[in-house]
Amino acid sequence: METLKVFGIKAENGRWFYVFFGLTINICLGAIYAFSIFRPPLEKLWSITATESGLPFMIFLAMFAFAMPFAGNLMQKWGPRNTMFLGGILVGIGWIAASFSQNINSLTLLYGVIGGTGVGIMYGVPIATSAKWFPDKGGLAIGLTVGGFGLSALIIAPIIKGLIDSVGPLSTFLYLGIAFLIILIILSIPYKFPPEGWKPLGFVAKTSSNSTSVTIEIDREEMVKTGSFWALWLTYTIGCFAGLMAIGISAPAGKEVGLTTETAALAVSLYAIFNFLGRPFFGWLTDKIKPRATIILSFIIIATASLLIYGVREKIIFIIGFCLLWLNLGGWLAIAPTATKIFYGTKFYGKNYGLVFTAYGTGAITGVLISGQIKDLTGSYFSIFPFVAVCCLAGMIIAFLFLKQQKRK
Repeated sequence: METLKVFGIKAENGRWFYVFFGLTINICLGAIYAFSIFRPPLEKLWSITATESGLPFMIFLAMFAFAMPFAGNLMQKWGPRNTMFLGGILVGIGWIAASFSQNINSLTLLYGVIGGTGVGIMYGVPIATSAKWFPDKGGLAIGLTVGGFGLSALIIAPIIKGLIDSVGPLSTFLYLGIAFLIILIILSIPYKFPPEGWKPLGFVAKTSSNSTSVTIEIDREEMVKTGSFWALWLTYTIGCFAGLMAIGISAPAGKEVGLTTETAALAVSLYAIFNFLGRPFFGWLTDKIKPRATIILSFIIIATASLLIYGVREKIIFIIGFCLLWLNLGGWLAIAPTATKIFYGTKFYGKNYGLVFTAYGTGAITGVLISGQIKDLTGSYFSIFPFVAVCCLAGMIIAFLFLKQQKRK
């Protein structure tokens, strides 16, 4: 039997190129996490409020999340390469067209809707590719693949700031859009799935009840009828709510505790590193100790960090607590896709994870809206953290009772 090769070398080694490409692609896609840098210059340019300047960010995240199920269907019909071409083109067009915006509404439409949809279509393909090429190390491979999204703010934010200072915010959208379009199209060219049923040399899937190795394949229509799907979706929503809320209030909450502008900026860079590290770490952990145990551990960490931030209100505790919150947001972007692979297999992975990922959009919208309302009612961002801790307790109960491996009868 002829040895399968990827990029001219044995598939067991060549498959790691997909992880590297996926990480690089996600650095481009994750530039949305640096959008806050655009907000002050846009507010000045168009004389708009802070609430209005946040609209493109919120709509982008919503379109990103809710385009994922559609992308899963495309992936099944078109394959990874063609799906990525479409997503990459839309991402590039969204950024480039944003440079011609005349006001915040047109920016929201061009950047938020078109760019967000493009990211939603493209984002799941490298994840599905890693899941299929790594039946033995799926959590680690998926975690590294999505790690670029978390690392993006650290890399892209200084580029955005430098460009804005040099050419202004609108031209910055143009230059980055051209760069992203070229990079995403080129990196999409080699993408393909392995042959159906391919396993790396020497790998034997375990079938014991204690194993997380996949023994069944479940389609989306059957998946939504299982209790584990709804448990995963709800816990994913709670995890993303806590994490995306943390991203949204990192700077203003830092001011409440007395962080200077310079310290807050350095802290955001530190948070981005933890956001990246959470993805391979929690992906690897999900493979090792099963999704339910990893999810409960994540909620314990989030609740503990939230209560410490709320109760102590010291600068060092605040920074440590937010590092843990960003670590776990990154973690959830690896826990959920790895759990989807473990529970429902890889055959229908694109469609399945596309639906699971709508929890991210739900968490993003509720995180922004609820954190704003609590701040308006209480006058402090710190009032959010007890609520987050209660949500984590609910998440732990849901995971313990309902998050179980599916079995064929």
